[in-house]
Amino acid sequence: MKVRDIIAAIEAYAPPALQEGYDNTGYQVGDPEAEATGALLCVDVTDDIIDEAKSKGANLIISHHPLLFRGVKCVIGRNRPERALAKAIREGITIYSSHTAMDSAIGGVSWRMAQRLGLTGTTLLVPSHPGADTGLGVTGELPRSLTPTEFASMVKSTFGCGAVRMSRPAPGLAVKKVALCGGAAAEFLPEAIAAGAQAYVTADCKLNQFLDYAPDILLVDAGHFETEECTKEIFFDILTEKFPNFAVSYSDIEKNPIIYL
Repeated sequence: MKVRDIIAAIEAYAPPALQEGYDNTGYQVGDPEAEATGALLCVDVTDDIIDEAKSKGANLIISHHPLLFRGVKCVIGRNRPERALAKAIREGITIYSSHTAMDSAIGGVSWRMAQRLGLTGTTLLVPSHPGADTGLGVTGELPRSLTPTEFASMVKSTFGCGAVRMSRPAPGLAVKKVALCGGAAAEFLPEAIAAGAQAYVTADCKLNQFLDYAPDILLVDAGHFETEECTKEIFFDILTEKFPNFAVSYSDIEKNPIIYL
């Protein structure tokens, strides 16, 4: 079985055409025609991840975040992408990333987040185009109403957050309908409010967003890594269902790059 056969299963679930215009979903380096010996799953690619793949006998790494976002004019080890790129070439390892394509796919990142939170009646928050069944973010309802603190605590435990940041809630707020979008997606706050959500979960929010939207919605910043780590689970489910005898593993060494004190 070739690397391209493995990747075809990922792309059938999350077609690269779904990616945002700024993105670089797809092959980052390697040989799609190589015989696949195993796949290692991660959020971000580092030198150590490549070493781990080699130690596990895997010549394919599937990540959520692309190794290469911007043009590379030389590879001399000046930064993480250059070092990882050079090592992957030396070790004969193919790297494939499914970023905003997986964010927009049916059953993608936000859908998996909603599933973890136990939301029901989930619908798209921002369709790719009018009437589309793909797009970014979802809305759904909790089994019961929660106070803002109860909800924020639930988010923290569900996604294994070292901490969450939340806006000061409006008096008497009860959270029942929730909007969420994995990664940095605070720009969809107006859509979350328009959808009637009492809370919005995302990451990388700015001070003014906590301040400006507090009267209208509870904003919970659960962390970028924390809200997107579920991509590994999605990759795993796709590949083990399609190729039950193929060696697929989570990275054992990947950790959240942010430490909370």
